[in-house]
Amino acid sequence: MTQSKKGVPSATQPDEHLKFFAQGDRRLEVANAITTRAMARRMPQLMRRALGLGWQVGRNSVIALLLCEVASGVLEAFGLLATTGVIKPVITSGHLSADQLLAAAPSLAVVVGAIGLRALLGIASTAFSARLAPRISREAELKLLDAATHAELSAYDNPGYNDRWDAADRGVEVSRDLLTQCQYILGAAASLIAAFCALTAVHPILLPLLILAALPKGLASVRAARVTYIASRTTAKDRRLLGMLRWYLVDKQTADQIRSGTMADFLIGRYRATGQEIDKTTDEAALRSAKISLLGGAAGGFASAVVWAALGLLVLTGHISVAALGTAFLALSRVSASLDGIIGYGAQLFRTGMYLDDWADFIDEAGGHRITRGTETPTGPTVVRAENITFRYPDTDRPALDGVSLEVRRGEILALVGENGSGKTTLSKLLSALYLPDQGMIDWDGADTRTIDAHAAWSRVAVVPQNFACWPLSARENITLGQPTIDGDDAVLDAARAAGADEVIDDLRSGLNTLLAREWWGGQELSGGQWQRIAIARAFHRPAGLLVLDEPTAALDPRAEHRIFSGLRRHAADRAVVLVTHRLTNVAIADRIVVLSMGRVVQHGTFAELLANRSGLFRELWDLQNERSGQIPAPTSPEHDVAPNQHALF
Repeated sequence: MTQSKKGVPSATQPDEHLKFFAQGDRRLEVANAITTRAMARRMPQLMRRALGLGWQVGRNSVIALLLCEVASGVLEAFGLLATTGVIKPVITSGHLSADQLLAAAPSLAVVVGAIGLRALLGIASTAFSARLAPRISREAELKLLDAATHAELSAYDNPGYNDRWDAADRGVEVSRDLLTQCQYILGAAASLIAAFCALTAVHPILLPLLILAALPKGLASVRAARVTYIASRTTAKDRRLLGMLRWYLVDKQTADQIRSGTMADFLIGRYRATGQEIDKTTDEAALRSAKISLLGGAAGGFASAVVWAALGLLVLTGHISVAALGTAFLALSRVSASLDGIIGYGAQLFRTGMYLDDWADFIDEAGGHRITRGTETPTGPTVVRAENITFRYPDTDRPALDGVSLEVRRGEILALVGENGSGKTTLSKLLSALYLPDQGMIDWDGADTRTIDAHAAWSRVAVVPQNFACWPLSARENITLGQPTIDGDDAVLDAARAAGADEVIDDLRSGLNTLLAREWWGGQELSGGQWQRIAIARAFHRPAGLLVLDEPTAALDPRAEHRIFSGLRRHAADRAVVLVTHRLTNVAIADRIVVLSMGRVVQHGTFAELLANRSGLFRELWDLQNERSGQIPAPTSPEHDVAPNQHALF
C-alpha cells in the first residue's frame, strides 16, 4: 500500500473492504489431502461419534435403532435365500400348478413376511432417528455455546477466532444429519451383508467383481465431497460478511441511520456483490462435482456390465442354475444398491465429519482461546494493583497500554481520564481480570490474575461498560442478572434507588415483573437514559469487591447524573471503584486520578493537584471543556424577530 504520509493512505487508493481471514488456518490444505483411504479409515470413527452423541441424548432410542437395523438385515438375508425356493418349482416344470404353489408357499411366506417386517422396522428406525436428530443438534450447540463462553474475552479481538466459530457453527448445523446418515449406512451395510450371504451361496466369484464395480463410483463420491467441502470453507468468510450486512440492514440500532443516511441501496448492493462471489465459487464447485460424478458413473456402469456378463457366463457354463440366477439377480440388485448407499452416504458422512472436526476442535480449544488460568479462589479484592503492564491488540502498530503501574484500594475511587484511544477502557478490563496483560502483572491482594480462577474472579467484579446490554428479560432479572441475593427484592430496589432506576420501575406497568423488550409481544421499551440507570443498578446490586464504571452517565440528564455521583462515595465504602469518564467535573469525587495518553500514564494525583498543574494534560483538557462556557451567544434582541415593515406597530 502506497501512502502519501506515514499512516495516511493515498487519495488514489481504493477503499479497503471487509474481508475475513484466519491466520494459520490450514483446513484447505487438509481438505486437499482427502482420499478414499482416509474416508475408509474415518468411517468407523464417525459412526462411533454419531452413536456416542445419540447415546448422550437418548440411549434407549440408539439401542432400539441398532436392533431395528440388525433385525432388518437378518430378515433380508432370509428373504433372499427363500427366493430360490419360490423360483425353483416354477422353473423346474416350466408351468405353474397347484402342487408347485403349495411347494413354493413356505418360501413365499418367508419372502412376504420378511418384506412386511422390514417395512415396519424401517418405519421404526426412521422414527427413532427423527427423535434423536434434533436432540443431537441441540446438544452439539450447547457444547459449542459452553466452549464459547469459556474462551478468553481477548478472543473476540482476533479475527481467526470468529472464523473458527463460524466453521464450528456449520458443524452444529450438519450434526442433525449425522445419525440419519449413520442409520442409512447401517441399513445399507446390513442389506449388503445379507446379499453377500445370498451371493456366496450362488457363486463366490461374484463378490470381488461387485466390489470392483463399486470402486469407480466410490472414488468419485469422495472427490466430489472434497470439492464441496473446500467450496464451503472458501466461501465461509463471504457468508460471514453477508450475515453481518444483514444485521446492519435490519437491526433496530442502525435502522434510523440506514434511513437518514439513505444507505440501504449501497449496503444491499454490497450484499448482492458478495452473494455473487459466493455463487461463483459454488457454481465452479458444482461443475467440478458434476464432471467427477459423470466420470465415476460412466466407469461404474462399464464395471457393472462386466459383472452382468460374468453372471451370464456362469449360467451358460452351468456353474449356477437358472433358479439360482433369479436369486442372484435380486441379490446383485441389493448389493449394487447397498454399495451405492454405503459409498454415497459414506461420502456425505465424511463431509459431515469434516465439519464436525471444526466443531470438535472448537470444543477442545474454544477456538484456540480456552481459558487456562489457575484455580486459586480470589479474596476481596482489597487491593488491585497493576505492575508495569503492557497489552497489545492483535495486528496493531503500537500497544494499547505500555508500562502502566497503579493501584486502587477498597474504599477508594480511582478515576481514569484521557483522550480517546488513550487506553482507559482497556486498562479497566485488565484491572477487572477480563483481559490478561502481555507483560507485567495485575494482582488482587497479591495474587496474579493469571493464577486466579477466572469465573470466581468475575463473580467479584461489577462492571458498567460503555455499551451495556439491554437484556430481553424482566426488570428484576435485568438487575439481578438471574442471580438474586438472599435479600431478594429489597436488595434489587435498594440498588435501583441508588442508580435512580426506582423512578423507572415505578413507571412500569408491572414494576419489576415487566418484560423490557418491546419487540417481543407485550414487552415494554425504555429510553437510553432509563436503560443506563438499569445498567448502573445491576452493578450496584452485585456483591462485588471491585466496581468499574466506564462512562456510566453518558446518557443521563444532569439531575440523574448528580444523583449517581452524590451517592457513589457510599458504594465505595466497601469496594474498590474505578471510574472511567471524559467529563472531568465528575472526577472531582475521586480520591486519585490517573491521566493516560497513548497507553502510558502521564499524570497522577488528586483533582486539586492536577488542576493546579497548568502545564499538564489534565489542565489542558479541563480548560478545553470549560472554555466553551464563554462562547454562549447573547440572547437575540426582539427586534430581530419581526419583519421590517412591522416596526411601526411597536
